[in-house]
Amino acid sequence: MANTKSSCLPLYEKVFHKNTYHRALDVIILFLLLRLLFYRLSTLKNHGFAWFLAFLCETCFTFLWVLVVSCRWTPLTYKTFPQRLQERVQELPPVDMFVTTADVELEPPIMTVNTVLSLLAVDYPAHKLACYISDDACSPLIFYSLVEASKFAKLWVPFCKKYNVQVRAPFRYFLGESAKPPSTSSREFQQDWKMMKEEYEQLNRNIEQAAKKSFLFDMTGEMAVFSDTERRDHPAIVKVIWENKEDLSNGLPHLIYISREKRPKHPHHYKAGAMNVLTRVSGLMTNAPFMLNVDCDMYANNPEIVLQAMCLLLGSKEGDCAFVQSPQYFYDSPADSLAILHESLGKGIVGIQGPFYAGTGTFHRRKVIYGLWPDEIENQGKCINSVNGQVGGELLQKSGNSKEFIKSAVDALEGKNTGFSSNLSDSLKAANQVAGCGYEYGSSWGKKVGWLYGSATEDILTGLMIHAKGWKTSYCSPDPHAFLGCGPSDLPAAMRQQKRWAMGLLEILLSEHSPILATLTGKLQFRQCLGYLWLLIWGLRSIPELCYVALPAYCIITNTSFLPKVQEPGICIAVAIFVIYKLYTLSEYIHGGFPIYSWFVNNSMLRIVATSAWLFGFGSTVLKLLGLSETVFEITKKVHQSSDGGKDGKELLFDESPFFVPGTTILLVHLAALATGLLGMQPQGGQGPGLGEYFCSVYVVLCFSPFLLGLFRKGKNGIPLSTICKSAALALLFLRSCKMSSMN
Repeated sequence: MANTKSSCLPLYEKVFHKNTYHRALDVIILFLLLRLLFYRLSTLKNHGFAWFLAFLCETCFTFLWVLVVSCRWTPLTYKTFPQRLQERVQELPPVDMFVTTADVELEPPIMTVNTVLSLLAVDYPAHKLACYISDDACSPLIFYSLVEASKFAKLWVPFCKKYNVQVRAPFRYFLGESAKPPSTSSREFQQDWKMMKEEYEQLNRNIEQAAKKSFLFDMTGEMAVFSDTERRDHPAIVKVIWENKEDLSNGLPHLIYISREKRPKHPHHYKAGAMNVLTRVSGLMTNAPFMLNVDCDMYANNPEIVLQAMCLLLGSKEGDCAFVQSPQYFYDSPADSLAILHESLGKGIVGIQGPFYAGTGTFHRRKVIYGLWPDEIENQGKCINSVNGQVGGELLQKSGNSKEFIKSAVDALEGKNTGFSSNLSDSLKAANQVAGCGYEYGSSWGKKVGWLYGSATEDILTGLMIHAKGWKTSYCSPDPHAFLGCGPSDLPAAMRQQKRWAMGLLEILLSEHSPILATLTGKLQFRQCLGYLWLLIWGLRSIPELCYVALPAYCIITNTSFLPKVQEPGICIAVAIFVIYKLYTLSEYIHGGFPIYSWFVNNSMLRIVATSAWLFGFGSTVLKLLGLSETVFEITKKVHQSSDGGKDGKELLFDESPFFVPGTTILLVHLAALATGLLGMQPQGGQGPGLGEYFCSVYVVLCFSPFLLGLFRKGKNGIPLSTICKSAALALLFLRSCKMSSMN
């Protein structure tokens, strides 16, 4: 009776959050913004250029706030019950796990190894798991590291499951509280723990020694395939490192290494191309109905995450959930900004059509990646022509010319893929074929099938097209966090990452895949479209952000104003917006348990990123549209953390990259403006700046205080002289323009 009752219970519940307080504040701020726009419009004839520019910028900010309010309106989360899976599901479905790495220098092999080990050790039947590693660097060091990791995994996985270890990435497990075994633990555990730590340290040493002599590998045996390869010119390499031939549920999952073929004259489409090769090779070898993809730095922090995701994928109708997304968190960076973002906007978007695809920590339905629409679920497989065993034209055109792969795709679409192949080696020849650089020619890969090409942010583009077909998506945010990753190593790396995102997102907005077109011609819900717009306009936001930041300095230098005077009623609107918004965002940090300092730092960083990295992303997109440049996929440098430091954030470092020129210029301009105002050097006439302009200028200096400190520091903590000279020249040009403007 108890089992019958349990089998009727749902695998998950939707939790709708009351947000009356937030809704009220959102509406109040929106009303005040509209009131400010009306006030500016009604008094426009009495003011000059600065007033009009402020009106344009505030119109953009009001539109942005409309998008934010829409995203926040209906917050939703899911509560899963993995303990009910055994009663509801007779046999758990197979899952293919993908790990992608692309640069052995920027992404240390030991980091990839830890991610793989954490996935191999998750709480899920081992004979239902297969782990595929895509090495876009074609590095023998990565292959060697994985072979060594597979040996260590034979000890690590049983150890984790025997003692129910919660953190299953060794480099994190042997830090902090786990640096020593608990004194209250059994003697057997202490002995096993000591042995595991010694084995992991040996693994680490082996990989480090191999890295030092990377050009001296013995290119024989399994390593012979790397003897005549270059990073951008090599054949496809598919190697089965470990195979669970006995089909043991408590054994070690399959482990497969893949380095797709690359040739200088063939486009490889960066990560999207790698993901499509992983999809095809795994389709031939294991063909699991569900696929998990993670970046090489994103280890599984919650050992039950696969079970948690299966609750959402199996507990809902097949046509209701295309993928399950877990939020991103980092183990080496403060979690405040990400936590606030997930709490305020992330949960709201979940309540519309589902979360965006974030590119990592995602469980996909294979048939969705193959291009299936929700309304085709009931007729799946019927559109596939098969005559006398010969696969017909439509799927052949979509999937390439491998009959073996097309057969596996047919099985996936018809739901016949319930178990793994008994011998993975039988598929190696076909796997090498579908991993070839010319396989996709004449097919729909990257266009209608698989991960889509055409943007540096292939994850958002692919997720958008899935939503545009009418699919919904789910959100899995367990406690502890599902996955933890490594953030950018320093500020320059973070800036490059933000620039790539801004560029890729703007490319989507201006392409045929725009969410506006997806709403008008597809099945993308209107509010989901607004959510995508909030994300895709990051690059465009840099223009009003930069103009608004420059306005206080411009007004002080030219003896004009862009804010109402203290005695004018309009000042109350501007002050109310500023105070209410700042207190609103501050309350979010306090409610989340974060210090006030974090609130100020993150607000400042938003201004800095918007006026620098996003600005360069916007400029790069314009140059690409004009045919003057091409997309360059820049890999974010990762630093493997082998000690327990860095929890409070990374040190603020500068270099000679152009990302720091706008921020330094803005700081110098405002310092010059404040000096001009205090010394009374403004031109005669004009309405003159009021207290508001001076307050805003001081506030901008505070927001850009890292640059102020960088002016007086040396080394990597200081702004390079070349950057200061460029910024000074731009600041002088701005001052000269202001002076000429005031003379007209």
